[in-house]
Amino acid sequence: MRTNSDTALITGASSGIGATFARQLAEKGYSLILIARRQDRLASLADELQQAHSVRVETLVSDLANLNDIKTVEKHIGRLEHLSMLVNNAGFGTTGNFAELDVAKQIDMINVHIIASVRLCRAALPGMIARHQGTIINLASTAAFVPIPGHIMYNATKAYLVFFSEALQAELVRTGVNVQALCPGFTYTEFHDTSEFKNFNRFRIPKPLWMSAEDVVSKSLKALKRNHTVYIPGFINRCYVAAMRNRMISPLLFRFVKRKSRELHESRAN
Repeated sequence: MRTNSDTALITGASSGIGATFARQLAEKGYSLILIARRQDRLASLADELQQAHSVRVETLVSDLANLNDIKTVEKHIGRLEHLSMLVNNAGFGTTGNFAELDVAKQIDMINVHIIASVRLCRAALPGMIARHQGTIINLASTAAFVPIPGHIMYNATKAYLVFFSEALQAELVRTGVNVQALCPGFTYTEFHDTSEFKNFNRFRIPKPLWMSAEDVVSKSLKALKRNHTVYIPGFINRCYVAAMRNRMISPLLFRFVKRKSRELHESRAN
């Protein structure tokens, strides 16, 4: 049962799904620790939530591509008396063929998606297990279920988070700690607004495939009550993943996705 002392730590909290988690958890009365790179965004969000919900909000500026910053957040978690929820949301995407991309950026993605998530889980779990209560949400993606050329590191790191979360939950049976790998599909956020996706056109993706960040987060939080370790919000997204896992359908769907990915890559080159 949640208490007034419950605290949630959210990475990548300055925008998108992370900021939406912050807003919805603040509305539920959680104290918050918000982690992100952009101090101005964090400060603005903290002021908004404190005024709207009278909750305690702490901010910590950290770049989780940097191992020293990851260790700083780890130490901060170790000093917390009661961390009820950890949301490993920080992430970013790249586009282009792996052999042509800057390897440093690919290592940064591994650090943000995998190393940070694993180390922060490890830092949070002893206290959660001792209290027999806690929740960890690892932000994966429907991309975890299909290897798409031009995005292989993103998809591979998200696939890691799915399998890591499933195995971790199996270890945590009867501890009172629940783990969720949240796997959204296309979501209206700033994710596609970076220079990496400068030629990305949202209107090329059928509107029914998109969800709002608010809908993704509210469904995620409701799904925690049903103990779904791998949670895919949205009926269409669940159908897509089911098709990718079907041995009869997946080769056909994969060839279609591969062809569309190649067309998109060629349009960027032009």
